[in-house]
Amino acid sequence: MALPPGFLDDLRSRVSLAQVAGRKLTWDARKSNPGKGDMWAPCPFHQEKTASFHVDDAKGFYYCFGCHAKGDAIGFVKDTENVGFMEAVEILAREAGMTMPARDPGAAEAAKKRSGLTDVMELAVRFYRAQLTGARAAEARDYLARRGLVPDTLERFEIGFAPDARTQIFDHLRGKDISPEMIVETGLCIKPDDGGAPYDRFRGRIMFPIRDARGRCISFGGRAMDPNARAKYLNGPETTLFDKGRNLYNHGPAREASGKTGALIVAEGYMDVIALSQAGFGHAVAPLGTAITEDQLALLWRISDEPVIALDGDKAGIRAAHRLIDIALKALTPGKSLRFCILPEGQDPDDLIKASGPEAMQAQLDGARPMVDLLWSRETVGKHFDSPERRAALDKTLRELLSQISDPSIRNHYKSALWEKRAALFGFGNAPSVPARGGWRKPGPAPATETARRSLLARGGEDPAIAARVRESALLLACFNHPDVAGEFESELERLPFACRDLEEIRDLLLSAMTRSLNTTELRASAGAKLGTDPLELLSQPGAVKANRYLRADASAEDARRVILEELAKQRALFGIEQEVTEAAEDLTGLADEGVTWRLAEANAARDRALRAGGSDQGTDDETELSEALSRLIEDEVWNKKSGQ
Repeated sequence: MALPPGFLDDLRSRVSLAQVAGRKLTWDARKSNPGKGDMWAPCPFHQEKTASFHVDDAKGFYYCFGCHAKGDAIGFVKDTENVGFMEAVEILAREAGMTMPARDPGAAEAAKKRSGLTDVMELAVRFYRAQLTGARAAEARDYLARRGLVPDTLERFEIGFAPDARTQIFDHLRGKDISPEMIVETGLCIKPDDGGAPYDRFRGRIMFPIRDARGRCISFGGRAMDPNARAKYLNGPETTLFDKGRNLYNHGPAREASGKTGALIVAEGYMDVIALSQAGFGHAVAPLGTAITEDQLALLWRISDEPVIALDGDKAGIRAAHRLIDIALKALTPGKSLRFCILPEGQDPDDLIKASGPEAMQAQLDGARPMVDLLWSRETVGKHFDSPERRAALDKTLRELLSQISDPSIRNHYKSALWEKRAALFGFGNAPSVPARGGWRKPGPAPATETARRSLLARGGEDPAIAARVRESALLLACFNHPDVAGEFESELERLPFACRDLEEIRDLLLSAMTRSLNTTELRASAGAKLGTDPLELLSQPGAVKANRYLRADASAEDARRVILEELAKQRALFGIEQEVTEAAEDLTGLADEGVTWRLAEANAARDRALRAGGSDQGTDDETELSEALSRLIEDEVWNKKSGQ
């Protein structure tokens, strides 16, 4: 939402950065001067023992002389509590006693109503907490003790108890002058359809308050003590406060803990989260009685780029993982993914921690598998691919799954990863993947016969690997030097296959950074930060690239455009040709006859013409001519004639 002019300035003037930061820091008494608002402490953003973090309270800014972090009170809350900008503004505004601007008159009224409902929920939290110490909660206390929950954990998660009585919470809240309508609207009580008096929703259950990201109680979950209860766990209904598909259990505390650890665990339920937290894994959340939704996935990715989904190793846990994969595939973006930690069958996090300690749980988390592994397992484990029809059905399924990934770079990487797994399954070896148009093709020649060695696939002369590195390095260096020109070819660069995996990674980083309209220096820094090395130095290593004056930083945009056009044409020609010839080579049986040898020689000559033509119009004609010639070669199947087929 847009904030009115002067709102942020007013907020900053009312907030003391020293007080805000002081909740997270221990000030160095020798260096700090509270009277002048000149405060020093160890930095909260990197590990250190010296006090290099400086707060100038009068100016409202902080700066770390170690890691160079800087900002104001809003930035400090945003980074230390791992929240968005508007959430940080809301937190500080609430502390300063300022009312956030309403979108419209109706919004102000709705906000007032929500505030009233959350006040009622806080009364309920205190009521249920008090009931846990009563005589009727003895069985609940015994259960919690058997689960190993210590008093500090009970307090931290505000665990309570709902007595097995029809109107216990209703009567309590009515005694606080809360209207029956408001009590029912919170979801704590149910109004019968026949118009009778409301009665308590939760009875004879251990109670778990559910709080939103800002710490407000919005609902409850309850675990039945009666083994014959229709629902072992019961959540509150959808209300003005509570949308179970848009919230997470332990959201706020886990978000803050994740900001320090950089990790996030997604468990199955309340007790899993509580057990993990008690064992030192405070960065754990859980969905609220349903499979993870698209909205919850978006919340997870706001907290962490790669949450670990920790699931029981039973059939239900595996099914939950498979459902989540279908949701996540459509939403994947560069840097945002999931990993899956499938626990030993019959164990949840609590069982594992009790049996083997937190170290065993950490080991499971460290071994979490990437999403592509589970996707492959789902489509192949327990299935047989002993016929062409079954293999074709798998190919069709994989193509359909890949089509759901909207980001072209991620789609290509998934295609490569799945090809490698498919090649291993079908006995094609470990050749690197080259995505092919219209299907799955083995990227590169079969083990070369003497005839194949003289063919297009492995001819003498220049080393194909060296040629590929020179070609791809030249293309990328021209793009880095002239990002505006590279932008004209963005879609083609996304689809272009690369022979050199490290250069393909640089291509992906370049495309990702180009979306932010960066100049050459900024592109270089952005890619270098993720690679751990200077991309331009890496691209300039081949001598043929370093000596090319058109690839210098001071070359003209037109020169760069000419280089990009030429190298793109070469790359298209080589990969398109090699994919088609590879299909023919894979089917060769015995020695090829003179017809095959002659046709491969013609293909060789046509490829040379295409490469010499580079980015010219003639190059396109040669590529088309060669493609058609190879198609005729494949259709004629002359190699089969030699073997009498």
